[in-house]
Amino acid sequence: MTTSALPLNIDAHGELTAQVIELQMTMAHLEMTVERLDQVITHQDKNIRDLQRQLQLVYKQVEGQSGEEGIAPFDIMADRPPHY
Repeated sequence: MTTSALPLNIDAHGELTAQVIELQMTMAHLEMTVERLDQVITHQDKNIRDLQRQLQLVYKQVEGQSGEEGIAPFDIMADRPPHY
């Protein structure tokens, strides 16, 4: 081994070490991001299921009401805005 090849080899080793450290830091950042996204998705999934159950209850209440007690049909003349 010549003395001129030695600094090049040390520089190459240092550069590779720096690249490996950079990759490890990037990987750790990505893992944290995936964990946060997983928490958000889990929370949103729970909210969606809760909303679906609430909507089913509303549908059952609307279906259970008779025509007289239900939602009144829309009447264009009775429901017109005051500026007409």
